[in-house]
Amino acid sequence: MSESQNIEWKESWRDEYLKWICGFANAQGGRIYIGTDDRGAVIGVTDSKKLLEDIPNKVRDILGIIVDVNLLTQDGKDYIEICVNPSSYPVNFKGEYHYRSGSTKQLLRGAALTEFLLSKTGYKWDAVPVDGVSVDDLDKESFDIFRREALRSGRMIEEDLNMDNGQLLDSLGLIENGKLKRAAVLLFHRNPEKWVTGAYIKIGYFGEGSNLRYQDEIHGSLFMQADRVIELIYLKYMKAIISYDNVTRIETYPLPKAAVREAVYNAIIHSNYAALIPIQIRIHEDAVYISNDCVFPVGWTIETLMKRHRSVPYNPNIANGFFRAGYVETWGRGIEKICEECKSYGVPIPEYTLHLEDIMVKFTPLEQFKVQNGLNGTLNGTLNGTLEENILSVIKENPKVTQAQIAVKVECSERTVKRIMKEMVGRNIIERVGGRKMGKWVKK
Repeated sequence: MSESQNIEWKESWRDEYLKWICGFANAQGGRIYIGTDDRGAVIGVTDSKKLLEDIPNKVRDILGIIVDVNLLTQDGKDYIEICVNPSSYPVNFKGEYHYRSGSTKQLLRGAALTEFLLSKTGYKWDAVPVDGVSVDDLDKESFDIFRREALRSGRMIEEDLNMDNGQLLDSLGLIENGKLKRAAVLLFHRNPEKWVTGAYIKIGYFGEGSNLRYQDEIHGSLFMQADRVIELIYLKYMKAIISYDNVTRIETYPLPKAAVREAVYNAIIHSNYAALIPIQIRIHEDAVYISNDCVFPVGWTIETLMKRHRSVPYNPNIANGFFRAGYVETWGRGIEKICEECKSYGVPIPEYTLHLEDIMVKFTPLEQFKVQNGLNGTLNGTLNGTLEENILSVIKENPKVTQAQIAVKVECSERTVKRIMKEMVGRNIIERVGGRKMGKWVKK
């Protein structure tokens, strides 16, 4: 039998193994065998009687818990079994909190430690009461947004929504002992950053490499952020290709709006706001990245995330507010829905990357923003022709203009501008005179 989440083999006793006992107690419990090799074969210990006395005393004095220590014998060799039960309260080893995950012991730090301590006390981070803020301090617009969306989605009926704000918060479980929970402040206060620094969204548009072209920050309550962020992304940061079906105007964006919306709402709900770092949305010509600080459920991996799984919201009170507003479900189907939307739209399934304390999702848009079901040659030619005219107009205005600056002026991606200008050079419409830095564009 090999080592596992609940079993550890040790050849001899060392006091540092108290850390392993601490890790088992803070997790699901387990057993440590002293006098065995790393494959579980018994090699025996010579001081078994002394260990039977020393180990329980050290565990009690240093960790403050009681463990069962048993003397076992196999083939005439004594070995020790230490049985550790899961503890209902946090156990520390000289101020350090260790946790058993899989077959490894982890020293909890930062956000992971905060989450562990809160979970052991029965609290989630977003459920902690906040001093110095009352229902009257909350934002009317945020309540209006919630009531509008909750009624529209059918998650709440008009009779429930007609109660006053205090009663509404209480019905949503956002008040405890007369105090607002953190979730209430984040969801409904116009300036939640007064209590939680970094509770906002940053959006940036990047050219080649790390060249930041322009950016925005969305502040306000989480409901205000959710209400505005998708509209801003699709009106300012993503340009649609226009086509026509008879007289009907069709706008096709590089990514499906439903998938991006779900990903952004997931980031808002699951963000570890205790890290004090805003949600970041980076928009490049060839990809969109959405990232947020997070604390993953114990034992979860990206593979767990991509398969069917139950809903385990990091901020359950915030998640419930978003559910009642009709923004999300509570079945753990968010990523499944995102993948389905991307497949239906004809773009690749998003890629998720888990870093030490944050998660990032990458969306790859339609190649060169092509219209779904294809663009015929005439329309492509028309679009390119229009862009050529606009590019020539910009060059005439400022021959020393850069291609990045042209892209901004003609409201097109830099990649497309470079492609069209390369074609224009090849057809002897324009030429570049002089070097890259000091040169200029000339119409032939």
